[in-house]
Amino acid sequence: MFWDNVSGLYDLFETIYNGKVYRGLGRKVAEEIAPDDVVLECACGTGAISSYIAPKCRKLVATDFSVGMLRQTAKNCRAYDNVKIRRADMTHLKCRDNRFDKVVAGNVIHLLDDPCAALKELERVCKPGGKIIVPTYINASAGVNRKAVRLLELAGADFKRQYDLQSYQKFFEDAGYENVACFVVEGRMPCAVAVITKEPLVF
Repeated sequence: MFWDNVSGLYDLFETIYNGKVYRGLGRKVAEEIAPDDVVLECACGTGAISSYIAPKCRKLVATDFSVGMLRQTAKNCRAYDNVKIRRADMTHLKCRDNRFDKVVAGNVIHLLDDPCAALKELERVCKPGGKIIVPTYINASAGVNRKAVRLLELAGADFKRQYDLQSYQKFFEDAGYENVACFVVEGRMPCAVAVITKEPLVF
């Protein structure tokens, strides 16, 4: 599996190539987290975002499909006793409805065969009034970013789609989500962060 194979070098690659965004993204996502939150993170990768969320929340369940990536998360989050690390498929989560205050899925939407179905699953496990936070790298221009993507593809990564900011926003609109805020962490390869607020229950 590609992500298992690159897990040990992934942080180094990101830090060298796109360090400003790699570090800044975790800080920006953590701004959405409250002290009493129980958070689910899907596609946690090496724990680059997890390590910023953990000190801000009551409990973090960090999940990924790649065992290699989960090993790196365990190393990067070893200082936090409120982190549980689990292997999981984000398209079929084994937990009850309305479980988490915040659900995070970073840099994974562009890798999925059916990203809309994945969003519905994230929405299912998020509490009414909670937030679904979905960061994704975007192409600001046609230059060096696409060369980096091509290099990763040659190494075995399987990108199903690529976005710029406008097409990323349209993706959520076409998927039927209206209450979506979006901001960008700027850098060599920028990252757009979509924040969906799940409608609260009305009695």
